[in-house]
Parts: sequence; C-alpha cells; structure tokens
Amino acid sequence: MADTVLYEVSDGLATITLNRPEAMNALNVAAKVALRDAVRSAAGDDAVRAVLLTAAGDRAFCVGQDLKEHIGLLLEDRETGSGQTMSTVREHYNPIVTALAEAPKPVVAAVNGVAAGAGFGFALAADYRIVADTAAFNTSFAGVALTADSGISWTLPRVVGPGRATDLLLFPRNISAQEAYDLGIASRLVPAAELRAEAEKVARALAGGPTVAYAALKESVAYGLGHSLAETLVKEDELQTRAGGSQDHSIAVQAFVNKEKPKYLGR
Repeated sequence: MADTVLYEVSDGLATITLNRPEAMNALNVAAKVALRDAVRSAAGDDAVRAVLLTAAGDRAFCVGQDLKEHIGLLLEDRETGSGQTMSTVREHYNPIVTALAEAPKPVVAAVNGVAAGAGFGFALAADYRIVADTAAFNTSFAGVALTADSGISWTLPRVVGPGRATDLLLFPRNISAQEAYDLGIASRLVPAAELRAEAEKVARALAGGPTVAYAALKESVAYGLGHSLAETLVKEDELQTRAGGSQDHSIAVQAFVNKEKPKYLGR
C-alpha cells in the first residue's frame, strides 16, 4: 500500500489513515488508488469487523481533489484529447464511496480538520462521524465550477434535507463543527485533543459487537430510504431472519439469560 494511505488491522479493527498532511490530505492519483484499495480490502476481509477512517495532521481530514495535480492533468488532456482526467470519479471516488457505504460492517470517520469536496463525501459515506470541535465541512464543488461527486448528492440530502443540501451545494461555505453537529452531519462532537482516543474507543466497541446484526442494520436503513413501508417490512423480515440465525444472536440471548456480558464472534 502506498504511503499516501496507511492501513492497519488490529483486533478486528481496520484503521485507514489518509497520510498527506503537508497537502491537507488532498487526493492525488496515488492517494486515490491507495484509498480505494484499502477500503475495498477492509470491506471484504472477514477478519475486519469495523473500519476507522481518519487522517494525519490536525489541519485537514481531506480537502478533496489535489488541484495542483489536477491542473497538470487537465492541460495534458487538452494536448492529447484523451479526456481521462474526470474518469477519476468512475475509477476512484465511486468505488471508495460504494465500499464505505456498503461494507457489511460499521465504518467510523474521525474528522480531525477540514473535510471538503470528496473529503466531505467520504465522511458522509461512513456510518458514524466523530468530529473534532476545530473541524469544518465544505461542499466546495461549485467553487471550482464542478458538480457534486463522491456520493454527496445522495448522502447530503438524506442527512440535512434536500433544501439545505441544495443551499450548501450552490453556495459553498465552511460549516463549523458545531453547525455540523446541529445539522446531523456530525454524530458526535469532541475536543480536538480527544478525537483519536474517542474515535478508537467507539470503533473498537463496534469491532467487538454483533457484526451480522450491524450489517443488517446498515442494509435495512439504506433500503428503507428508497422503498415503501410494505417493501421495507418484507426486507426487515428477511434481514431479521439472517440476524436471528447468527451465532452472535444465540450468544447474546444466552448471555442475557445468564446476566453476563456477551462476547461476540462476529458471525
């Protein structure tokens, strides 16, 4: 894995760290490829029961596309007529967001600083966002004459509502950590000095939890957002049957009867 992204698995928790602090964790091609591969690895590894997405440094979580590299690639496109620069959405951003959102395990984002553009989109693709009180969010796209990508046209309206999402997309601005919490973008707001410890605590608790049930909860919520009540009830029946057949459900019931804390196996 390229050193633009660090990847580590410990006790069921995969920690993925964006590692370009000198560039505010901007996404050059190497970082996008490494992040895509890391997220896919974590999502597909049965030994991984939760994912923590974080970033190095204290200035930024991720400011999105590396515009310095982007300018050069645009010029190359014009000279060659290849038109390959914007294929990054299809080749990198879409697979990253899909793997985060559809991973059959909880994904926690620890947002340590500015999350802009695709960085904002990646944070929204996580299931739970722990945000430093010094962090900020910005859609950014319209500011560089682009439309939304990294799933943000799907995730942001579902978090803040379509009207507010349209406002934030048409008129990009910094959303403070407190406002992000008030809008529901931040799941939990913590002092910056406590962010990493709190994020690891939450992520490790999830890594020790009932993974099959967590996966079913993610799928159920995503399904319910786009289907009728009747359809969602059928889906809940299907998913509850799956969760009820897991070893973790049997462990939980036995532990409840014995008045013990369950020790889940993640299957």
